[in-house]
Amino acid sequence: MFTTLGKFVVRRRKRVLLFSVIGLIVAAALGGAVFDRLSTGGFEDPSTESVAARQLLDQQFDAGAPNVVFLLSTDGSVDSPEVATAGLAFTAELAARPDLANVVSYWSLGQAPPLRSIDGDKALVLARIPGAPDTNPEWDATVAAMSEEYVGTYGGLDVELGGVAEIFERVGTTIEKDLKRAEAAAIPITLVLLIGVFGGIVAALLPVAVGIMAILGAFVVLYLVTGVTDVSIFSINLVTALGLGLAIDYSLFVVSRFREELARGLSSDAAVVRTVETAGRTVAFSGLTVAVSLSALFVFPLYFLRSFAYAGIGVLLVAMVAATVTLPAILALLGERVNRWQVFGRRKGVRRQVDGEGFWHRVAVFVMARPLPIAGAVIVLLLALGLPFLNVEWGANDHRVLPEGDPAREVSETIRAEFDSNESGAFPVVVRGEVSDEAVAAQAIALSQLADVVRVDSAVGRFVDGVQIAPVDPTIAGMRTVGAAWFNVVPGVETISPEAEALVAATRAMDTSFDELLVGGQAAESVDSKAAIFARVPLAAAIIAASTFVLLFLMFGSLLVPLKAIVLNLLSLTATFGAMVWVFQQGNGAGLLDFTATGMTDVTTPILMFCIAFGLSMDYEVFLLSRIKEEFDRTGDNDRAVALGLERTGRIVTAAAVLLAVTFLAFGTSQITFIKLFGLGLAMAVLMDATIVRATLVPALMKLAGGANWWAPAPLRAVHDRFGLSEADPEPEPSTEELIDLLDEVRELAASVSDPSAIDTDRPLVG
Repeated sequence: MFTTLGKFVVRRRKRVLLFSVIGLIVAAALGGAVFDRLSTGGFEDPSTESVAARQLLDQQFDAGAPNVVFLLSTDGSVDSPEVATAGLAFTAELAARPDLANVVSYWSLGQAPPLRSIDGDKALVLARIPGAPDTNPEWDATVAAMSEEYVGTYGGLDVELGGVAEIFERVGTTIEKDLKRAEAAAIPITLVLLIGVFGGIVAALLPVAVGIMAILGAFVVLYLVTGVTDVSIFSINLVTALGLGLAIDYSLFVVSRFREELARGLSSDAAVVRTVETAGRTVAFSGLTVAVSLSALFVFPLYFLRSFAYAGIGVLLVAMVAATVTLPAILALLGERVNRWQVFGRRKGVRRQVDGEGFWHRVAVFVMARPLPIAGAVIVLLLALGLPFLNVEWGANDHRVLPEGDPAREVSETIRAEFDSNESGAFPVVVRGEVSDEAVAAQAIALSQLADVVRVDSAVGRFVDGVQIAPVDPTIAGMRTVGAAWFNVVPGVETISPEAEALVAATRAMDTSFDELLVGGQAAESVDSKAAIFARVPLAAAIIAASTFVLLFLMFGSLLVPLKAIVLNLLSLTATFGAMVWVFQQGNGAGLLDFTATGMTDVTTPILMFCIAFGLSMDYEVFLLSRIKEEFDRTGDNDRAVALGLERTGRIVTAAAVLLAVTFLAFGTSQITFIKLFGLGLAMAVLMDATIVRATLVPALMKLAGGANWWAPAPLRAVHDRFGLSEADPEPEPSTEELIDLLDEVRELAASVSDPSAIDTDRPLVG
């Protein structure tokens, strides 16, 4: 198959490049439009109780928790007549907008104390944008209008904007800016590193070009996907990171192999065919391993997670096609000119490697000479690094993912510090059944007596600690309809915190006279999302483990090799996740990395990191094991096969890992905490796996296993013989350079004896 592909690319190189250029132009035209079709939502399971509560509120009451918060400040008192007049006018102007609902303020509620700061110089105006980002097409425009039209001054009042809607808007716009900065930093750094790897500018430019093609092509894939389903804007980060990183990795394999074949004396066309046969097949198998891991994200009901599967698999497909079709066509046109503009190194390309030379060969020999102590020490180290993960506290993102000084974050922190009540964090409780005055009052009293509840608003009045403190008024009279009612519960704890989750659990567990009680709001959505994710983690893990095992078995015909690969990947990720908790949850290095630790770890980010990092680790595992297996099949010597396999792949795998890590590290500079975690965590996982694990644990464990590395029972061996995926190819015909070398050996041998006729012509001159 790959031989046929290589020959096709060589024969039709100009047509391949013409279609590639046309595709690139179309991608550039359509790709940019994808940003307007992406959503900031997707963090909830549509089938959960919290979503049902929100939908019921929206449909029957046209109400819900406030997601827009205006903080109004004055030099004097918010109770002064002129300030009150300005505050009421501001409230009335917002209430007249058709894109806002449930607009209330300190002044419209008759100077309600919870909406007034302790010092009396600040007051709140609360509102709600109906629906959600993925159901309300005007959501983004409304949020933008709030900021553009009202932030600043109004009637002598300083106006600031916060709330959930503005926070997510700020997160999205900040990430978009961070993306541009990351790309601007990653591409030139990557180019410099590629020049260091290849020694020449032309060869180094090719992987960068393929990376740009992969990113633009993946944008088109996402554009098409948004036509049939919702896609999260945050998945763009994966497109850029994987698109640039994997395309460069794959191109690195392809260009390196092409230059090797040229150095061996093959013609340009023959070198392209051989490159596609070998490196092209490796790229295809490696891409398949990454796609298998990413496909596990489809089992989760949150489209935020599924979006990363769309993005990752899309960028993989484009990168694979570009690296195995477009890039070989370019190489076929360039030929020897791929070695033009050499900065250093040999002009003719890659030096022919002599077996047994090099750093990685010495490392393999050193490790295999003492496999037990080295393997034991590395395993203990990885487990020790993973210990902090035992203390993980799962949570969700809140305003603290934004950088310090961000206006939306400042509003939330001001409310938290200067107001007695967390009005912006109020959550709804919806009931169905007989909603008499007595039943509603009894439920409101019970809710107000729960720990960490400051106040409960209901259709019959406002309650604190089981006592009614205010009668019904026009602002709360509409909290009841036929067969249903709802309560506004104001908590005394941080919205995203273990205490808030405990409050949600206590509310759901309380006795009620109603037929149904539903809890909504941010804390409830966090609880439900975690439950939905963890309920499907075993299935996702089983999909990754089973599919990876089957794939590696079909490739290598072994039972032990796939099991070892899975265990080593888990060990590597254990260390990464431990470091993640130690830094981002516990706050070690928070000042250096410029983020705010919340004492909790966002539940979605580790899921993404696991699926992506597991796939990338298998990517490098396949590349290493394929060379080891090829040598073992040729020689039958396990130790020699391991040493030569690491020798021939160590440099290129390490270079690929460093190049991929550069793109992830660029995202580690993001101002958004979970993007910073995403970038730095994946960079650490890739580098640790490609260096420590591949250089120590792989040779050590393969030395200990010996010939058992490639064992399989007879029935499974028969399955592999019939359906297996062979990576090995027959050796090509000797090149011109090899024939010249062989002739030189013959001449030297002939000159070393006085009687050339004494040479045993039946003895082979080479092994």
